[in-house]
This record gives sequence, C-alpha cells and structure tokens, in this order.
Amino acid sequence: MQADELYMQRALQLAETAIGYTSPNPMVGCVIVHQGKIIGEGFHRCYGQAHAEVNAIASVPDKSLLPQSKLYVTLEPCAHYGKTPPCADAIINARIPNVVIATQDTNTKVSGKGISKLVQAGVNVKVGILEQQARWQNRRFFTFHQQQRPYIILKWAQTTDGYMDINAPDTVDRQSYWITNGALKYKVHSWRAEESAIFCGANTLINDNPRLDVRYVHGKQPIRLTYLHQPIDSSLHFFDGSRPSWVFAPAQCKTLPNVNTFTVNPATWISDMLNILHQQSVLSVIIEGGASVLHAFLQTGIWDEIRVLIGNKCFGKGLAAPELPLLPHHEEWADKDKILYYYHD
Repeated sequence: MQADELYMQRALQLAETAIGYTSPNPMVGCVIVHQGKIIGEGFHRCYGQAHAEVNAIASVPDKSLLPQSKLYVTLEPCAHYGKTPPCADAIINARIPNVVIATQDTNTKVSGKGISKLVQAGVNVKVGILEQQARWQNRRFFTFHQQQRPYIILKWAQTTDGYMDINAPDTVDRQSYWITNGALKYKVHSWRAEESAIFCGANTLINDNPRLDVRYVHGKQPIRLTYLHQPIDSSLHFFDGSRPSWVFAPAQCKTLPNVNTFTVNPATWISDMLNILHQQSVLSVIIEGGASVLHAFLQTGIWDEIRVLIGNKCFGKGLAAPELPLLPHHEEWADKDKILYYYHD
C-alpha cells in the first residue's frame, strides 16, 4: 500500500468500531498525519455526538502542528448544520492544508458541498483513496439515500437437507430442534446489533415467541418490526414494552406501551413499510422470517444481502427453506456449521 492508503485503512478501522451506533448517520473515521506520524485520530461514536473530524482535531495534543498536517477521512466532510456544526468549517478553522477523502457523500445535504467548501478555502483536496472499501463499509447509508429505502438483509437457518423448521404440534419442545450451534447464536446477535431494526413475521412471533434482542452480545438493541394482518396475543415478548416495537397492519391496533402502529395496504405492505421506514430514518433492517415473509421479499427482489446459516442436521421433512437460484459470494465455517453470504447485484 501507498502511504495514503495505509492512513485511510486506519481511518476505516476506526469508523468500523462504531457499527450499529451511528444510524441514521454513516460510520466515519479520521486520521491526522504530520511528517509521516499519526498525531490525531477520531471517529463518529454515536448519532448526535461529535463527528470524526472534530474528534480527530480535538485529539491532537499540539494544535500548532495542524497547519503542516494532512487529514484523512472516510467520507466527505459535511458542510451543513445538523446535530453538530459543519465538519468542513472545523477543518478550515484548524488551518489544515491537505485533506484526503475516501468517497464523496451522496446525501443531497452534503454531496459535493463539503469538498467545494474546502477547495474554496484553499485546502488541497484528494478524493477516491480506498473508495470501494469506504462505500462498502457504509453500504447501508448509501442504499438509504440512493434507493430511498432501508438496506435489507434476509437471514434464515436451514438443515443440510434444506428445511428451516419441523412439522410438529404445539406440544413439541422447539428448542430441541434448534438448527445451528451456539457459536452461530452469538454471531446472529452480533448481526442484530449492527442493524437499525429487526423484522419478524406474525407466524414466527406466535410459534416461537422470540425476544428479537442482542442479549448474548454487547450492542445497541434494534427496533422490533412486524406485519400483522389480524390481532395476535399481546402477551408475546414483542409487545413487552421493554423497547420500541413497530407494527405494520391494515388497521390500527390497540394501544400498548412502547408500540407504534403504522397503517399499510395488505397488497403492497412491503413497499408501504419500506417507505415509512425511510421516512422514519431507519437505515437498515434484518429480516429473520418466517418463510412466507422471506419468500415475499425474494419475489419482490427487494433485498441487498442474504445470510443463510446451514446447521449440521437433517430433519427429513418439514418447512422447506427458500431455494436461491444463485451462487454464494463466499462462505464461513463455525465448527461443522456454515454461513453462506449472497449479495444483490
């Protein structure tokens, strides 16, 4: 790697540490270099708090070095007032003469304006260092602004013979039919912590009564989402009021603590829901079933990633998992279980 790439790689590492906490803002990392030495680092830690550039500048012990330094940042500095003042102004006020940016921001509030402001102030700006990596890191953010919807991840577990559940009466202990190993349970909870919201269909809520939380890892709890075409048992974990739950339904549901209801058309509930989530600044959603919901998203073609967990078990019969007419991008093993990753073109 060239020097610019090495320092930008460090900035990307810093940005990644805040995954799950910055939504609906992007993850951003920043490094300040003076004569080949990093003298300041920062990243956007949490939505509403100081941005990466401001934190990096503040971390420099000797501010007199800034006018002879170079700043590396993973995303174009903002030029507008939001929750915090413009980062472009902070760079200009610190008299930093050189700025290297991984990628331009596509948010219409920022796009090109931050770069233009820096250039007009006499700053030497370079754009496009590790751009592909930076755009991938903030794929949720870019999808949200470019496609006007949240980033969608479909996830399910299946056996080696292609079943995602058993055919069994309510008396059966469903935990004894858990498909994947304990390591993947922690993996799934870490995934949940990275996303803004988690969706689960009504049948899965009724049959499994999931908590839809991140109790096995340290992380931010996602908003719980579901689509209900008819009333169901309000004593389920989904309605416990412990954190926000959003219900999408053809009509208003009864009022429950910490539960919001949004009215959608049953014929177009997916697109209606995604429009509402975009309006509510929900950056990403992980869809965890059930089968009918997964099939519905696959049929619409509205998805960005698919993660299939394959447990080292055979059911012989049961509820068939969706069949994908495409090859996985890559796979990952956890003991005798594995994960297949698919990405939408």
